[in-house]
Amino acid sequence: MSKNKLRPPGKKPELQLHIFSRQYPLLFYIVKWFFITALIGACTGTISAAFLRSLDWVTTFREAHIWVITFLPVSGFAIGLLYYYKGKNVEGGNNIVIATIDHPHKKIPFRMAPFVYLGTMATHFFGGSAGRAGTAIQMSSAIADQFSKPFKLAKEDRKILIIAAVAAGFGSVFGTPLAGAVFALEVAIAGRIKYNAILPAFAAAFTADLVTRLWHTQHTIYHIDIVPPLSVLHLLYAVAAGIFFGLCAAAFTRGMHGTSALFRSIIKYPPLQPLVAGIIVALAVWAIGSTKYIGLGIPTMLQAFNEHLPGYDFLLKIAFTIVTLAAGFKGGEVTPLFFIGAVLGNALSYFIPLPMGLLAGMGFVAVFAGATNTPLACAVMAMELFGSQCGVFVAIACITAYLFSGDNSIYHAQKRGGKFSRYFLLTSTETDLKDL
Repeated sequence: MSKNKLRPPGKKPELQLHIFSRQYPLLFYIVKWFFITALIGACTGTISAAFLRSLDWVTTFREAHIWVITFLPVSGFAIGLLYYYKGKNVEGGNNIVIATIDHPHKKIPFRMAPFVYLGTMATHFFGGSAGRAGTAIQMSSAIADQFSKPFKLAKEDRKILIIAAVAAGFGSVFGTPLAGAVFALEVAIAGRIKYNAILPAFAAAFTADLVTRLWHTQHTIYHIDIVPPLSVLHLLYAVAAGIFFGLCAAAFTRGMHGTSALFRSIIKYPPLQPLVAGIIVALAVWAIGSTKYIGLGIPTMLQAFNEHLPGYDFLLKIAFTIVTLAAGFKGGEVTPLFFIGAVLGNALSYFIPLPMGLLAGMGFVAVFAGATNTPLACAVMAMELFGSQCGVFVAIACITAYLFSGDNSIYHAQKRGGKFSRYFLLTSTETDLKDL
């Protein structure tokens, strides 16, 4: 008789793991997700550091060699060709990521990461008006989802995995891990938070931010000089400003969707859409004689906290960003929305008697809150960036902007889980009256 037959039958490793998870569910959950999020955070933090450094380089080169803007139409055509022939399955960008959180069917293709990186670099190098958070989120999500198969993650676990990846990407690119985690939990379904993803989201965001900082990557520092004492009048001023921010967010969102539909209806061959948009943006830059409305626009955002700017700056940034992104250039809307909100807050300081820096900071996050239906994340982000002293004012601005932005979102894949719109207010009021 063989020795194998004499050996008592042992339990398979998979069965032992299953038994352990049944006996110690919380411990298994914590160990499992700390391991996975540590891996995601390390990858995302490293990629974000490299991305931010390369973005700084292309921005510096462009500003020193303005003539490269002439080739923006050519770069747009190249981006269009790349996505049309090789990247149709990743062209949806952040909408694919958000849709995967809701219904995780197909794995996010890995090619999303290099494609969006190359597209974003080309957009910024040649003078488009775009951001960076969308790129970081897509790269992080595309890489993280590749682990779902080797880790044999179930459908619900894949949702948590993508939420953690979004938190890592957003938190590491801005140096705001708290906001990154809350944003990831809040953005997929407006008005509903997946509490089973809280630990992975925060763990991934903090790990990614730590790794990014370990690579000695610098984040922009903003400062609000004066925060007035809380009073009824000051809070009413904050509400008034929030209304303007919400209306601005709604205008931007509708303008993005409308312009995108217009490009598609007029120009049937997709690669020609960014080519035409590149011509428009390049001509506009030469006509205005300034590059303040292209790229990230960080110098102008910093100015908005300390000195008066022309009241039309936010309108021009809206126009440049909509034309750039609606046609198919890459980079995302987040940082342009920060710019729009900050300079709009600066403009509001002409007739709303609150400190300029405070209004700029309120607008910085509130317009983004209205455009993405993420008021909690944006309020947290403001306190991470500007300090907790402004917390009440920015929270009021974000919530008000959220309410007055309507049923709009820059992410068409985002679903509603209790959106507080006029319709929701009326129906909920009618229900309450019936209960009485």
